[in-house]
Amino acid sequence: MLTVTDRARPAVHAKSRQRHRSPVYDAPTPAGVVGRYTALIFMLLVSVGPMLWQLSTSLKSPAEDVYATTPRLLPEHPTLENYAKVMRQVPVLDFASNSLLVAVMGVAGNVVFATLAGFALARLRFRGAKLLIGLLMATLLLPNEATIISQFQTVNNLGLTNTLFGVALPGLAGTVNILLMRNAFQAIPREMDDAAIIDGATAWQRLLHIGLPAVKGTMAIIAVMTFIGAWDDFLWPLLVLQDPGDLTLTVGLAYLDGHFAGDPRTIAAGLMISLVPILVLFVVLQRYFFRGLQEGGVKG
Repeated sequence: MLTVTDRARPAVHAKSRQRHRSPVYDAPTPAGVVGRYTALIFMLLVSVGPMLWQLSTSLKSPAEDVYATTPRLLPEHPTLENYAKVMRQVPVLDFASNSLLVAVMGVAGNVVFATLAGFALARLRFRGAKLLIGLLMATLLLPNEATIISQFQTVNNLGLTNTLFGVALPGLAGTVNILLMRNAFQAIPREMDDAAIIDGATAWQRLLHIGLPAVKGTMAIIAVMTFIGAWDDFLWPLLVLQDPGDLTLTVGLAYLDGHFAGDPRTIAAGLMISLVPILVLFVVLQRYFFRGLQEGGVKG
């Protein structure tokens, strides 16, 4: 039989939990709302502010002082002449097509190979699986600079130097992407696999009909992050490519610093041109991108 003290304990615990609630991050109190919006505005300024400043600089005319004591975000006389200068002096479209080809190869390779490897590590049983996972995690401890010489020697021995495929080859399957796909597949209830096996489904059928529909969000994250990494990469394409016609956009835009030394307007225009494909890809995949942290849920 419950005593009065026992009945009062839940209320006491509830009151203690209420006393420990944060006035900033819990329930919609005035202080919490102010704190949340303050944090959001700060993050917005830190993340989007530099991009808006570069856009403003790229639209300013030569008559405007970009180094004014009181900086102006909005151009007084907006112009697209800076973009025209970039297009005339540097083969931006050729460089962009090279970068796009490298990025597409990287995205395709990571989506395919990371998905297959992640599914095998998460849903298939074979000897050495734990050892393989440990080796993959151990490679994360090595910085890229520690392996770049061996990567270059491998690409050189394969005869792929000064080729776009040689640029894309080391990034066709990222360790982090494999582990992300493994975690996404592990979130799928094991009972679904067991039921499919009882019905006679093969591993490929389980991957296509059970696994892939549940990990679209993670695949979108891998696609976006791989595209950004391949598009923004500078050091590796600089080492592999020697022919000026095969340069990627980030390496090619480095010539702007020589053509337009001391002209931040034109350099900013080139940076904004390189940003457009990333924004387009994110807009297209954002619906799946934000589902990446909720993979594996059973849908009824």
